[in-house]
Formats: sequence, structure tokens, C-alpha cells
Amino acid sequence: MNTSTPLTFAIFGNEYQIHKSASISKILGCLEKHEADVCIDKAFYDFLVKRQLIDLPDVRVFSDSQFDADFVISMGGDGTLLKAASRVGDKQIPIIGVNMGRLGFLAGVMPCDIEDMVNDIFNGEYVLDRHAAIQVEVEGTILRENPLALNDIAVLKRDNASMISIRTCVNGEFLTNYLADGLIVATPTGSTAYSLSNGGPVIVPQTGILCLTPVAPHSLNARPVIISDDSVISLEVESRSHNFLVAIDGRSEKLADDMRLTIRKAPTDILIVKRKESRYFSTLRKKLMWGADPRR
Repeated sequence: MNTSTPLTFAIFGNEYQIHKSASISKILGCLEKHEADVCIDKAFYDFLVKRQLIDLPDVRVFSDSQFDADFVISMGGDGTLLKAASRVGDKQIPIIGVNMGRLGFLAGVMPCDIEDMVNDIFNGEYVLDRHAAIQVEVEGTILRENPLALNDIAVLKRDNASMISIRTCVNGEFLTNYLADGLIVATPTGSTAYSLSNGGPVIVPQTGILCLTPVAPHSLNARPVIISDDSVISLEVESRSHNFLVAIDGRSEKLADDMRLTIRKAPTDILIVKRKESRYFSTLRKKLMWGADPRR
């Protein structure tokens, strides 16, 4: 990539994985060779300096969403990337996911491929995947804390409370009243996450649809419903405890059951960096172990 100014990389990481010091050192060394500017999320910086005893004299530190960069590097699993995506928000900064976790649908760069990935960035040899995100409004107001979801937004009962009633409308038309432990609104990206574990379908990215997947429904004929991603979903929840949880990519908030939720597509996409040879169906087969012989 030809540029007159150094590229800036913002690095996020999982503070609970002890074994990543070699990988962060490899990334920083490779970025230094390319004379890149580096800044690190404060929580991750403190973890690396205080817990891992890594010397980081030449990097800047940022907190919350107070950063700007050409690329974001997420070091962890898909959960770490989802948190990074929430911090990126509408900044339209491409995210490079380094898989330090287990499954890694989104975090597709393995630690052994870090140097090749960084070199590809500077050579312009990469692909940007656009992933639709969704957001939730409560009584017409967008939640100030983490309103954007790359995977899913779920309405759930609290703890050991009884099932909740979720009156669901799509574009103003009544769909059904779910009696269940919850309801998941999943993007294609999130179709291989929480929705899949509740019987939802795998949805190929960039297909322009959303999936409504009930969680432990009372009725056995309640099944996932596919809708267009330009739909507006309205939810009204009733609970014996008079409150419920809304989980936005796993980040949950407690709400009172007299609040109406509106879920719609976010105005901006999340950009994920992929290597040119990366293929979705190949990744799907590998991660879900399709065709693998369980006897081996």
C-alpha cells in the first residue's frame, strides 16, 4: 500500500489469555518494520505491561472509543472481535481478527499467519468483507451504551424467572406472541452463534436478511422466521418479574417490561479484513466439522 503517512493500528485484546505475549510481540515487531503508528486499548495495555511484563515504550494508549486508526487489530476470539466492533461503531475502520480463542468464525487469522497478514495489509493484498449490523431503540431512543450488534440482539428472561411473553411485529404487522425464554434477532454473521445453538439456520453473509429465533419456546411449532434486513421489528415484553434482559452481542442490560423495543438495521456496516484466499464455505466446513468422521 503506497502512502505518504504511516498507517495507524489500534489494538484490542482479551485480558484473560495468558499465552498471547509471543503473538503481541510478533505483531508489534512486524508493525515496527513497516514504521506503523500503534495505539493500544488501556485495559489490554495494562494487562500486557503489568501481568505479562512486556515493555511497550513506543505505543499510545486510549480508552473507550476515543481513538482513530486505519485498521483495528483484535487479539482473542470472536467475543473479543465483537467487543472491538462495538467500540469501532460507525467509524468504518476495518477490523483484523487474530484468533487466540477456539472457534473463530470472525477472527480468522491464526497466530502463525500474523506476519503474512500484516505484510498483506501494507501490500494491499486483502479483502474487506462488509457485515450488516443491527441496533436497538428503547421507546424511540437508541441505547447510549453499546447499541450496535454485529451478531445478534436477544430479549431474554432474567435468571430463573418464568418464561416471558414477547409480542412481535414486523413493519407494523403483528407476527406472533412468543411465549419463551427469549427471542433472538440475528444477522447473517450471527447466524452461526447464539441463534444456531437454538435451532436457527446458517445464513450466508451479505444475503440481506435477518432471522428471528425463539429461545426455548413454549409451543413446539414456534420456528425461526427469516425476514428482510430492511424490516423494522417491534417488541413488547411482559414478565412476571416485570423486567427482562436485552443482550446486544452478549452485553446485557436490564429493562422494565413496559418499554417497547425497536430493532432495525444499523446505518453503517462493520468491515472485517480477510486474506484473499479466505473462503466462507471452506471456513464453515472446518469450524462446524462437516464431513468429519467422529470415530477418529
